[in-house]
Amino acid sequence: MDGSFGIQLDRGGRQSLSGQIADGIRAAIRDGRLAPGARLPSWNDLAAQLGVARGTVRAAYERLADGQFVVPSGAAGTRVARRPPATRPATEPVRGQSSLGAFPAGAIRPMPFQVGVPAADLFPATLWSRMLAHAARSIGPLGYPDARGEPELRAEIAGYLAVARGFACHPAQVFVTHGYAGACSIVLRALKLHGAAAWVEDPGYPFARTALGWAGVTPVPVPVDEEGLVVAEGIRRAPDAAVALVTAGQQAPLGMPLSLERRHALLDWAHSGDRWVIEDDYLGELQLARHAAPALASMDARRVIHIGSFSKTMAPALRVGYLVVPHDLIGAIGEVVGTLDPAPPPILQHALTAFMHDGHYLRHLRRMKRAYAERRAALSNALQRLGVPHDATGLSVIARLPDGVDDLTVVQAALEVDLSPVPLSPWYSGDVSRHGLILGVTNVPAERAAGYVERLWDIVRRQLP
Repeated sequence: MDGSFGIQLDRGGRQSLSGQIADGIRAAIRDGRLAPGARLPSWNDLAAQLGVARGTVRAAYERLADGQFVVPSGAAGTRVARRPPATRPATEPVRGQSSLGAFPAGAIRPMPFQVGVPAADLFPATLWSRMLAHAARSIGPLGYPDARGEPELRAEIAGYLAVARGFACHPAQVFVTHGYAGACSIVLRALKLHGAAAWVEDPGYPFARTALGWAGVTPVPVPVDEEGLVVAEGIRRAPDAAVALVTAGQQAPLGMPLSLERRHALLDWAHSGDRWVIEDDYLGELQLARHAAPALASMDARRVIHIGSFSKTMAPALRVGYLVVPHDLIGAIGEVVGTLDPAPPPILQHALTAFMHDGHYLRHLRRMKRAYAERRAALSNALQRLGVPHDATGLSVIARLPDGVDDLTVVQAALEVDLSPVPLSPWYSGDVSRHGLILGVTNVPAERAAGYVERLWDIVRRQLP
């Protein structure tokens, strides 16, 4: 290699000669032609080789020094600086999560049977894009936004809850969050539960157990039956627990609502001490029963903390949820969001506000409920034709597996053929567990249900002992 490092100067180009020299040396450093510690030619020597002025080379070296590519050493010359080894970022593989299925890196469209995601083909993309564009044009001065969420959106959420979920709340009680995860994180910080115990449904949402553990809270599994959480068993196992996490509207994953008797028992327990009930209203109004079970918060505004999300009704990528708290917690929650976890970007909130205010959100919900009921029926029929025992639960169907077939193994094999069922067994935290597959219905069009089920059950048959 000659002392000019292969630099070819374009004297008629738009870039300055010093910039071209700096780029050439930078490229030689990056591709390894100039190793760390190598000494560069003097300004005079390189200027003579390239036929440029000494000052031009000096300016190039100064650029490289500013970028920490070289280190000037006075009389010892200019040397190549030490740099981390150049690596090409590896493509992130599709990851299978034992509790909720696959989350393909960078994927835009969800897989068949994946739970927790709405139907990609039902999302009103054109209308939503228009709402976003309008919000971007109309947003006010770019100061710090309200960490609790935009007042207009909080008012719309309060109005929606009064109509759709049967409980009245003031916008001051509503906080806009980064989805369910953001809301859960805020609550756990505000309640300062470190060292306490919490009831969790068994089976129940695995990520909730993980979040409690990270917050220093001990999750206590409490079984569910056909009426939901067995409150008496919770009292027997952990009478002094500080909080209970429940999916009262529709138990996740088994699907039954919390009965009225159990609701009263749970609230009586909460009021008997300084205890809280966190309601994960993960489906909200989007329940396929004739009449959606009311929110637990509609029965008690003092002890129930209500968490809702737009992930299953709009799109998980929006990362927008909401938290409705009793009046006594407004101050503590406000401190947490103002310090550590403010609401999502205002442009997104303004678009969602308009979407709700103009009636598009309720129309979108009605359209999805009709489509999901049809898709669930088609999926159930396809399983029935194959003789697979199953239960329809909300936006999913739980298919039971033959004895000796491991649901985690089936799920891993299904991911390889672009199907994303969820294993049932990780949802259990106690000694008793069931193996099965949770099949989301949202992205299984009725006309494709039979084909998807056949592909999945071919995998199950191959796992038979």
